[in-house]
Amino acid sequence: DCEAAVDAIAADLKAKGLGDKQVMWRLRDWGISRQRYWGCPIPIIHCAACGDVPVPDKDLPVVLPEDCVPDGSGNPLKKRADFVNCTCPKCGKDAERETDTMDTFVDSSWYYARFASGRSANASALVPDGALPRPSMDSSALVPNGALPRPSLGSMVDAETNYWMPVDQYIGGIEHAILHLLYARFFHKLMRDEGMAVTDEPFTRLLSQGMVLAETFFRPHADGRKDYFFPTDVTIERDAKGRTVAATLKADGQPVTMGGIETMSKSKNNGVDPTDLIGKYGADTARLFTMFAAPPEQTLEWSDAGAEGAYRFLKRLWSFCYKNESSSRVPRVTLVPVADWSVEDPGLRNARSEIHRLLQQTTHDYGRMQFNTVASAGMKMLNILEGVVAGPAGHAKIQLMNEGVSILLRIIYPIVPHITSKLWHELGFEEVMGNIINAPWPQVDKAALERSEIEMVLQVNGKLRGRVNVPANASQEEVQTIALADENVVRHMDGKPIRKVIVVPGKLVNIVV
Repeated sequence: DCEAAVDAIAADLKAKGLGDKQVMWRLRDWGISRQRYWGCPIPIIHCAACGDVPVPDKDLPVVLPEDCVPDGSGNPLKKRADFVNCTCPKCGKDAERETDTMDTFVDSSWYYARFASGRSANASALVPDGALPRPSMDSSALVPNGALPRPSLGSMVDAETNYWMPVDQYIGGIEHAILHLLYARFFHKLMRDEGMAVTDEPFTRLLSQGMVLAETFFRPHADGRKDYFFPTDVTIERDAKGRTVAATLKADGQPVTMGGIETMSKSKNNGVDPTDLIGKYGADTARLFTMFAAPPEQTLEWSDAGAEGAYRFLKRLWSFCYKNESSSRVPRVTLVPVADWSVEDPGLRNARSEIHRLLQQTTHDYGRMQFNTVASAGMKMLNILEGVVAGPAGHAKIQLMNEGVSILLRIIYPIVPHITSKLWHELGFEEVMGNIINAPWPQVDKAALERSEIEMVLQVNGKLRGRVNVPANASQEEVQTIALADENVVRHMDGKPIRKVIVVPGKLVNIVV
């Protein structure tokens, strides 16, 4: 196999003196010093007699002056005699404090652990007395006896870190996937070796979110520079399919170059201000569009038309609920559940089956953070409920409307919390299940998933020729008989003899002639 081949080739090269295997480490030496005012001070004092001397623990932390004003001519700390001039901790002679500060990656490599111990002795002065009660569970129970004593004043973390660690879900941009995550893992294992943490890894699960893309517009200069313009400052001409075909600057009416779709950035002025979108459509529309447009780990191409589509769906949801408020607002405590759905109207029965199938898929997708398919399921569920309204009247219809709307509002609540909270209250669900944020997650009715009929695809010589409903418990022979009797199949067989019939249970029937 591959591994054995690599070992054999390496051994052969080594025997001939031509090469050898080496481990290549991705974590390189890390130059953490920066000639900047902001950042953590490096606690070193430079003494002409003693060399580089660490700042004593009793003098930590080294605090930066807060009235420095960077003027663009180098590190302003070097100009601050009150910060630079000091005495050597070893010999007491005049010395100078280090003015370089640490790379901000140093902080971001262990902040997650510090957040988890925000009420340690070192932070107690920053928290009003009694403002943050300690967790109900004693964090010391999760620490091996004697392995991690409570820290003294000035420690980085305390035992509470091990109550919360490791981080259950890390979500970050793909730009953090190399340096930050490698440094964080390195720091965590150092903290583990030093007895500050008991977990072996800092993060349990990682999701690297995709980038947001948008159109860019610019004018080039002769020297290669480009002046980028905000989309709001540009008049865009689109064709019938919504594609951009021309653009002019509103200020002078002259053409600008279309740079195509690129990652949103401040340098290219192609960012979209969420406050503008929220002001026009509301926060729920902004949330729904970003969730629905793409899976979280993939790039998302910004589209004004997509935001408009999300807004239309929410208007449909609002109108549907208010239009059918009378049928939904039956007191739920007195509504007797349907005893046997199998004897109810087939249309209502199938609609309920589809609603519970979507609920099952949604519950699964939330666990995988596939929010785009959750939003899609909500849209499909609304389509089904609109069909229910057109169906026959009766107790079963009212029951299904109540059940279906309550499920729909709960599954999309995490995505569009404002409109769903309002509708939940207005339709009376709050009276029975409480506020939507505390309402129980809807449970899938396994019986509803059992269909009396299933739809199967019909093919003749591998080409789609129709669909047919067959009993869910039908044998292959029965399915074959139903398929051969279908008028579309008979017409496309054109009287030719049958060579073979292929039945894929629950999916399709292919007749080969």
